[in-house]
Amino acid sequence: MTTATAPRPTLALGGFSLTFLGLEIKRLFRNRRTIAFTLVMPPVFFVIFGSQSDFKSDYSFAHGNVTAYIAISMAVYGAMLGATSGGAMVSVERAQGWSRQLRLTPLRPVAYIVTKILVAMTMGLASVVAVFVVAAFVGADMPIWIWITSGLIAWLGSGVFAAFGLFMGYLLPSENVMQVLGPLLAVLAFAGGLFVPLADSGWFPFVAKFTPLYGLATVARAPFTDPTTGTLVVALANLAVWACLFVLGAAVLFRRDTKRV
Repeated sequence: MTTATAPRPTLALGGFSLTFLGLEIKRLFRNRRTIAFTLVMPPVFFVIFGSQSDFKSDYSFAHGNVTAYIAISMAVYGAMLGATSGGAMVSVERAQGWSRQLRLTPLRPVAYIVTKILVAMTMGLASVVAVFVVAAFVGADMPIWIWITSGLIAWLGSGVFAAFGLFMGYLLPSENVMQVLGPLLAVLAFAGGLFVPLADSGWFPFVAKFTPLYGLATVARAPFTDPTTGTLVVALANLAVWACLFVLGAAVLFRRDTKRV
């Protein structure tokens, strides 16, 4: 005699819930280590790179000064760091068996991934605000519309790295994920031209165009630097391709991680 298995109920939007989203955001902000890591390090890096020499705030560049250019770069770095760290916290849930328990609910993988991305982006937004507040006091100078536009691009684009954090959180064990992500994010920041501007020609700038951070960094700085149309198209394509790859990878690994339930 076989027992029929009752089908899982189907909910609107795959089970996406604002209540669940709010609870996840509150839980993230209770993690003091993550808060310190994502809200302190990017502003400190900005101070190191953006205010060591007086000429950086006095020297005009593009639509402002050099300090403003560095502020945008560090805002992108902060958004990336915050979003990736927030997404990677899923590794802790895996270790606790929480992700497998979620497969017993009507929550679908896509809704779960979207929820986690939004939670991680909340941390990315906090990091962008922290960098820009410090930059405003240190001497960054650019029109207000660039402050707003570049900050929004850095924040919205951090969704790519929230998906990246989820992908790595499912790929690596919880005890190793941040040890791997820390150096990896630093390498991506250098490759994407956040710490050192990319040259106009050569093999390294060419390779950098294929790295995940190049697209977001270029698009976020676009209101400030007015890049060529060709450069902007390449950056947008880079951003779109990596976003698709990371979201798809996170969804696939989520299914694989929970298929035994």
